[in-house]
Amino acid sequence: MRAGRVRGRATRGAGMSWHQELLSGFDLETTGTDIEHDRIVTAALIRLEGDGRPAGARSWLIDPGVPIPDEAAEIHGISTAHVREHGSPPATAVEDITEALAETLRADIPLVVMNARYDLSLLDRECRRHGVPTLTERLGREPAPVIDPLVLDKHVDRYRKGKRALQALCGHYGVRLDGAHEAGADAAAAAGVARRIGERYPAVALPSPRALHALQEEAAVEQAASFQAYLRRTGDPEAIVEAAWPLIPYPR
Repeated sequence: MRAGRVRGRATRGAGMSWHQELLSGFDLETTGTDIEHDRIVTAALIRLEGDGRPAGARSWLIDPGVPIPDEAAEIHGISTAHVREHGSPPATAVEDITEALAETLRADIPLVVMNARYDLSLLDRECRRHGVPTLTERLGREPAPVIDPLVLDKHVDRYRKGKRALQALCGHYGVRLDGAHEAGADAAAAAGVARRIGERYPAVALPSPRALHALQEEAAVEQAASFQAYLRRTGDPEAIVEAAWPLIPYPR
């Protein structure tokens, strides 16, 4: 299912930072949290002007081909019966979603994804499952530029205590979130959080989107190593924390 279109090409104004310009936000709601086995239920891609005004949106409701677990339905409010009646076939929707993201990144419009290594990796696996070209294959390179509020927040405010889920970040940065766990609302809120981080922390506001992408790649490795060390100190000596960002490599 679709709602409108997203258009436009990124044009950088003189002296402007990425957080003052056009951004796209992307979010998935799924059957679970396992990127290798779970499926997409809904997706949203929204585009926001530099002042936060909507510039277009697309959304998808998908019949994933498997039952939606009760625990997942309780979070996003979408049942198996609903998607079987109203959802699009998964292969068709996954093709459409992936090409929409490719169009965004080809236009060099930053793609804001909260916990990008989850959403983009699960989308990659869905492409492989349904035999459609992955985002990486369409672009001929790793997806970039991506902006991940989770990675950025941990980078700029490493020692802050408390949760860092999207709702918590919205509260911390004063971003409105209407309808948490609805893909469109979450995508817009993630873009809002990213802008606030850019406004508050000049060190991440100055880089170009591609320089910021590279910074996050390094930050994600450091954050994974730190968390892995913590887990090994506190009772799991064999803990492994994934360091790849924004896409976890497909296991061969």
